[in-house]
This record gives sequence, C-alpha cells and structure tokens, in this order.
Amino acid sequence: MNTITTKRFVIRKSLIGTNTVITFTNNKNVECTYDHDKVYNQLKSKFDLMPCFAKYGSYTNTNDLPVFVRTLKELV
Repeated sequence: MNTITTKRFVIRKSLIGTNTVITFTNNKNVECTYDHDKVYNQLKSKFDLMPCFAKYGSYTNTNDLPVFVRTLKELV
C-alpha cells in the first residue's frame, strides 16, 4: 500500500489502481485520510463526467473533503 500526504483532497487518473491512501489536513486543521481507489470506484461516474478530470486528469479540493465524498459510507 502506498501512502501520500498532500495539502488538499485529490483524485488523479495516475493513482487509479495503485492502492494509495492519501492524508491531508483540511482548513479546520482536521486530518482527513481516504483510500483513493475506494473513493474513486464509488464515484467513478461522477469523476469521469467532470471537465477538470477529463482535461487535467485530476480533481482537487483545497479546503476539505467534498460534500459528495463526506457522505460515502467507506473512505478507508
């Protein structure tokens, strides 16, 4: 399992299938940890339709976990 520490929430095409766990600290100084593949697989159709995901190969959110991710039953 790979682990990455970043400054923001990120889903990248290059990380799909790499079994990566990502940790970042949100704007309220709360540490957020999620399994990249679990989040992507649960929301694959949503990410694949996003213009930023098609153009840049990634989706990011600097402030916090996106609302549609916070509602998922399983993050790690």
